[in-house]
Amino acid sequence: MTDAEVLALHRDLVAIPSLSHQEQAVCGHLEHHLRALGVQVERFGDNLFMAHGEGPVLCLNSHLDTVPPATGWTRPPHEVQVKEGRVYGLGANDAKASVAAMVAAFVRLKARPLGVRLLLTLVCEEETGGKGAEMLVPELARRGLHPEAVIVGEPTGLDIAVAQKGLLVLELRETGRACHAAHGHALGASNALRTLARDLVALDGVDLGPSHLELGPVTLEPTLARGGSARNSIPAEASCILDVRTNPAPTHAQTVERLRAVVKGELAVLSDRLRPTEIAADHPLVRAAQKARPEAKCFGSRGLSDLVFFAPTPAIKVGPGQTERSHAPDEFVLESELLEGARFYERAVQAFAASRSRS
Repeated sequence: MTDAEVLALHRDLVAIPSLSHQEQAVCGHLEHHLRALGVQVERFGDNLFMAHGEGPVLCLNSHLDTVPPATGWTRPPHEVQVKEGRVYGLGANDAKASVAAMVAAFVRLKARPLGVRLLLTLVCEEETGGKGAEMLVPELARRGLHPEAVIVGEPTGLDIAVAQKGLLVLELRETGRACHAAHGHALGASNALRTLARDLVALDGVDLGPSHLELGPVTLEPTLARGGSARNSIPAEASCILDVRTNPAPTHAQTVERLRAVVKGELAVLSDRLRPTEIAADHPLVRAAQKARPEAKCFGSRGLSDLVFFAPTPAIKVGPGQTERSHAPDEFVLESELLEGARFYERAVQAFAASRSRS
């Protein structure tokens, strides 16, 4: 693929609306485009995958879906506009730039003997979770496609995420005694909202483990609270959702145990499947990415991605664009970022393949 063809593909993808759970059109367009390029592509739901070469499997993965447009757009989100090298449009940065760049790298490498089996997966529903990588990865395993290493395409400025936080979603539930607010004090009625407030303050002092070198500390934020049914009634129930961004240590189970030890209410686990990930700094995949872009920095990512569904396979997250533009009005990516991303993926695959041939 020429640079002009890469840019044209990216604009075509951005012009096709593909909100999570609505990726059929963009998936079909990309499937047709790849077949026209001579790629043997397979479809699993609204996920595409293709492979070429022989040897250990190296997977390139990115996602086709977008979030809904945020408030504040000054141009039509699905009308691609190019101005001074900026490509505007919903998903231009997150993550259709990575998709187009990975397609370019795959097509450019497919006629070359690499020494690895290059697998490209383009998935749906990354923004919401569901029928994307979480379902595709087990299907690939059933077909004998077990990646030895994975590169997940997300906008990182082509810096290399070598660790990613996990997510625990908890609900703190309190109970009290319902009665008229005028009589609550005299009756000694327990107020669920007051108990909730005390527990939330207590959580501020919990030791959540040591800070991670790349990811920083484990964080806990109350995000949604509810309680009470009437202005003049003591609430019998109150609850709060807790968003906990986790590190590889302590484990999710250990974190929940530490939190339960300091609260009076019930602490329920709503979700703990999104585990933190990390890769050794000297892993061949990290070294290959650094060889492909010597100026790249290694960092820890606080945002989630499909990295979690490939674990425990060693993986990094890296792609063209900037994360600060994601989910923002007037989202854009630079044409130069997109083209450099394609060259980066191509060089990284070759560098990883070379390291495997020497081992």
